Amino acid sequence: MKTLRSLLTKHIRPLENRLRQRPEPEQVLPLRTTILRRRPRAAAGTPTAMLSIACPDPTAEEKIRDHYLNIGQRMVRQEDWDALSELIYQSDEKRELTPGFMPVAELLAYGARADVIMAAEHALLDGKPAKGAPLLAGIEALEHVLAERPRDHIVGAIVAQAHMDIGWAWRGTGWDAEIPERNRDAFAAHFDRARDIVAAYPGKDYDSPLLAATNCALLANASQNEHRIANHYEALIDLNPANPRSMRALGNHMLPRWFGSYSGLELEARRTASRTEKIWGAGGYTWVQFDAIACDDQACANLDVGFFIEGLHDILKRRPNAYTANLLAAYCANSVGQAFSGNDHADQNRIQIAECAHDIVRDHLTELHPMIWAHAAQGFDNNLRVRSPARFAASGREDAMRIITSLFSREIAQGHRIVFTDTGPQTIPA
Repeated sequence: MKTLRSLLTKHIRPLENRLRQRPEPEQVLPLRTTILRRRPRAAAGTPTAMLSIACPDPTAEEKIRDHYLNIGQRMVRQEDWDALSELIYQSDEKRELTPGFMPVAELLAYGARADVIMAAEHALLDGKPAKGAPLLAGIEALEHVLAERPRDHIVGAIVAQAHMDIGWAWRGTGWDAEIPERNRDAFAAHFDRARDIVAAYPGKDYDSPLLAATNCALLANASQNEHRIANHYEALIDLNPANPRSMRALGNHMLPRWFGSYSGLELEARRTASRTEKIWGAGGYTWVQFDAIACDDQACANLDVGFFIEGLHDILKRRPNAYTANLLAAYCANSVGQAFSGNDHADQNRIQIAECAHDIVRDHLTELHPMIWAHAAQGFDNNLRVRSPARFAASGREDAMRIITSLFSREIAQGHRIVFTDTGPQTIPA
């Protein structure tokens, strides 16, 4: 227990005491950024009634994810850490993924820390803790578990990820200039503690995608050069190349706003495509560029758009399910296709990518996943705070229905009704 107290004293408790005493800083104006302007919405009279598509709630993917989250949460509440650690270890070793590419080990690990994270997020809902809020109670409990199992890298990854989640709850997702100093200090303190935990488990000694992903997540508060960043992600991707989430994160961190460069982004996208060709075809290039070009105008302008579109088709061939169809359709039509910036090269690439939504919807879409469309409209921000999931999903459904209806405008104008079946959309007389 002396070790645990010293760890908290070093990293967290002095900071929390200072935060309670520090006055609220003055508002800081945000940095000027490139604005991606939304194209005008369709008129209110858009005939969405002429479109019929199943909208399962929850979707099959959501059911699977909830299942594993609940298992992790339940086992922690029962304090069955030995069984949970073994279950996560087995899932991690088998590289188990849901149909929507989510590692089962990460879902179980998130369930294990969910109570702690939700309590912290609730306490920090307004960006600062309420007076007397027990900010340390949950993380102290996890630190006790780690102190009892110092050699268990699964528990180490869970506790390190919990610290990072709490750090993000303090910081939010704005630019540094928008974040109060005390919140940035809390973010750094929790990441420092997470970094110390992960350092006890050298990646070369463990064949663990979960641990490697935890190590990569630390890069959000790192000051490393581009070469090291690429090496961290290369190790993670090679451990489980069937998981595209790590490729998407690599592309994001290779942007100049983080640790990379535009030339480095292109290089890593091509290197990843080469290493993962047997699994994804050209899809590795697409996954690495996926989030980067959606949020960065110059990255989009530099894109090899032909290679990117080839990758979209290869992804759909290799993962022909409802989740993939919704993800790629929403991405092409909404994340990319509903934004423009005035950069001629970027906007021309956006137009070509947006046109892919036509074939994806007609050839692959069988049901609608509103949450995917809602997240697509927000740039797939992993740290987005959704206060009302029902309203958020409703906004996604509205966007999807409007966009999909526009793709069938010719048929609808001719008096036809579009009905989506298990084999795709069918045109029938109204």
